[in-house]
This record gives sequence, C-alpha cells and structure tokens, in this order.
Amino acid sequence: MIESDISRDRLVHYLDLTKSAREKVSLIGELSTEDQKKAGTLLEMADAYIFDAGFFFEKGDYIRSFGAINYAHAWIDAGVKLKLLDGHDDDVLFTLP
Repeated sequence: MIESDISRDRLVHYLDLTKSAREKVSLIGELSTEDQKKAGTLLEMADAYIFDAGFFFEKGDYIRSFGAINYAHAWIDAGVKLKLLDGHDDDVLFTLP
C-alpha cells in the first residue's frame, strides 16, 4: 500500500532529523577559499529550505514542508558527499563518502 498523506508525526521526525544534521555538520578543516565558498553556499541553501519547511509547517501545508525539508537535507548531504562538509562519521544523518 502506498501512503499518500504526510502525518504530522512523520513530518516532525524529518524536520528534527534535518535540524540535527544541520547542527552536526561543519566545514572540513583546510579547504581552499573557493571550496569554503562552495560549502557556504550549500549551507545557505540548506538553511533557506529549513526556514521554508518551518514556514509551510506552521501554515499546515505538510506537503510543501516535507518537500522543503528533504531539499534541505539533500544540500547538506551533498556537501558531506563532496567532502566540503564534515559529517563526523555519522552514517545515520549523512551519506558518507
């Protein structure tokens, strides 16, 4: 059976998961200036989508909130995968290189 609804509890789980990932991730130590800018852009995009997810959640628009929080997590995860961000060996929150 395919579920077509996003429950509040499930959405809260993903919001919390991505917020935990954002809090845990950090810039990798000796990045070039160019790579620091790239990592900063990834985090800015993640932060913007986290904000959007909260905005939609408060409006009760769980579909758009779910989409936004997944985009946010993808930006963070991409930074870890590209070795611009450090996921601190957490293979639950991140797809490690």
